[in-house]
Amino acid sequence: SKLLIMDTVLPEQIIVKRKRNITISILATILVLLVGVWLLRFSFKSSIKKSAITTAVVGKGNIENTINASGEVLPEFEETITSPINASVQKVIMDAGSKVKAGESILTLDKSASQTEFEKLKFQLESKRNYIKKLKLELDKSFYDIKSNNDIKQLKINSLEADVENANRLLKAGGGTRENVEQAELNLKVAKLEKQQLENEIKSKQQTMQVEMKEAEIAADIQENDQHELERKLKLANIVASRSGVVTWVNKNIGSTIREGESLARIADLGSFKVVGSISDNYIDQLHDGMTAVIRINETQMRGIVANIYPSIQNGIVSFEITLNERNNKFFRPNMKVDVFLVTSIHRDVLRVNNGAAFKGSSVQDIFVVSNGKAERRTVHIGMTNFDYVEIKDNVQPGDVIITSDMSEYKNAKEITIAD
Repeated sequence: SKLLIMDTVLPEQIIVKRKRNITISILATILVLLVGVWLLRFSFKSSIKKSAITTAVVGKGNIENTINASGEVLPEFEETITSPINASVQKVIMDAGSKVKAGESILTLDKSASQTEFEKLKFQLESKRNYIKKLKLELDKSFYDIKSNNDIKQLKINSLEADVENANRLLKAGGGTRENVEQAELNLKVAKLEKQQLENEIKSKQQTMQVEMKEAEIAADIQENDQHELERKLKLANIVASRSGVVTWVNKNIGSTIREGESLARIADLGSFKVVGSISDNYIDQLHDGMTAVIRINETQMRGIVANIYPSIQNGIVSFEITLNERNNKFFRPNMKVDVFLVTSIHRDVLRVNNGAAFKGSSVQDIFVVSNGKAERRTVHIGMTNFDYVEIKDNVQPGDVIITSDMSEYKNAKEITIAD
């Protein structure tokens, strides 16, 4: 059998609609291709204004690895004047910030109470000296009296010895008795014992009085030393500068009670400074005496060495002193805050460039090298870095100009045109 197929005629509006859809699809495809080509061209070639970038020239030199710390500028020599006596502030002559010369008065103290104490000590010392004189007179008199009694005893003994001899002669001649001889001998023996007792009393009395005199003399010497010390303190109570400098602080509380040893004023020698630094104790293993320190004040750099590390750690902070190479630099001011960079290691004669925002800290990164009005992207290896410089290990030469400003917007660009 045969099938009869007949053509069906499509309506006009359907044909028009199909043509329109085909046209839109073709146009959309062309647009996507154009956008892709534009983006591809942008990724490989772009432009930037010269005024929008900063550049630096690759050079050779040393670069130091540093750890950051903070510091405060202080006078290297600062004298604290303390009160030598209990007193009160009577008058302030020099205010903080005043320049002072050695010997000039800074303030005066009311020292009347100490002056009264001095007069009292003077009177007590005189009394002790008189007591010593009295003891010496008594000792001399006692010695004389006892010596006189001893001489009298000796005379009596001489007489009793004669009595014994007479009694013995009478006994031999038959004119005396044995009892008379024995009595005479007994009297002589008693007299000798009394003389010996008196001699012991003399010796004991002399030793006792000499001890008393020695004690009195020691007490008088102590009293005299106290008097001399108070006299010295009274002279020091005229608060004057021992050296030339600047008054950095003074006790201005007129009439306030000042105890011995309390601070009255501080004088600094502004011709010589030091820096007291502080850093987290996390870096204590890297901190040591003699290490180089870089001190930065704005754009000015100075150097010194760590001379003293304080043994105590407070709130996780280690403090240390830096001895400066230029101790009298004109930029220094007392209590000025500065940035401190401690040098932990150094690479010598390496390729380096000024640090900038273009360097993100990774060991491998892309940079842009400027030549003939264009900036070409290069991949380099980064070595040591510090606040000032970045070490570049490869893919650059001395004299190359590198863009140091942030170029993250052009991370996909291979080449950038630099426009004026």
